[in-house]
Amino acid sequence: MDEGDIDTGNSPESEDAAVPGDGVGGTLKAERERQGLSLDEMGERTKIAKRHLLALEEGRFADLPGKTYAIGFARSYARALGIDEAPVVEGVRDDLGVVGAPVPTRNIDYLEPGDPARIPSAALAWGVAALFVIILVVGFFAFRGYFMPASELPALEQPQPTVAAAPGVAPAATPAPAPTGDVTFTATADAVWVKFYDRTGKQLFQKEMALNESFTVPAGADGPQLWTGRPDALKITIGGRQVPPLATEQRTMRDVPVDAASLTARQSTPATPVPGQPRAPAG
Repeated sequence: MDEGDIDTGNSPESEDAAVPGDGVGGTLKAERERQGLSLDEMGERTKIAKRHLLALEEGRFADLPGKTYAIGFARSYARALGIDEAPVVEGVRDDLGVVGAPVPTRNIDYLEPGDPARIPSAALAWGVAALFVIILVVGFFAFRGYFMPASELPALEQPQPTVAAAPGVAPAATPAPAPTGDVTFTATADAVWVKFYDRTGKQLFQKEMALNESFTVPAGADGPQLWTGRPDALKITIGGRQVPPLATEQRTMRDVPVDAASLTARQSTPATPVPGQPRAPAG
């Protein structure tokens, strides 16, 4: 028997045979050829690329992706051949100690299973996380602006400064009594969308009102409220007497009380329009 041959009999001593002088690669190659297996067949068994198997048999561990891969490939090779993997692994470790730390080359035509190149970099992971956070923030503000349009509307009531009467000056005439009676809304433009409902959310009236179309709030409504995007295009009368509009510009107003008491509690005269803002159409 030649020195390079390996006894693969069924005796217990065959599995613990020492690695021959050709090194681990020569041992694996000799056993593969003894079993009549090709490198392609070994690749199917181990799922290792043929070029890596060839490098392992020739002892070119520096051409493998790293020390861990060299040891893992050798262990898988030995298992596929049915021989003891312990002396094979030890032989690879000894050879790696002689060769030194291998410098992995990245000239890989394709990625092997478990290849470190397939793991995303830390920078990419942080970039994806930051993009996800930005999407969440933008989505939150978009949701808030769409479903809660009236959350930032200014208050309808404006405090009025108290002015003391000058000595010797007669007090101002008593203002006319606040109007009472039915509250009626009349569209001063075409296609004015409105929705009236009570404090429990029960709908009283909803549609796109045509020009000069009117709606009278039911007298028995419990806390009637209004939602519209055209408060400037709604003329309001209480008991037939016109009162100032809810706004002089086009904007969304929601949950606005429209009972007679709430409307008359507002300032008795409309605020002076700001230059550049549209005026409400004449009723």
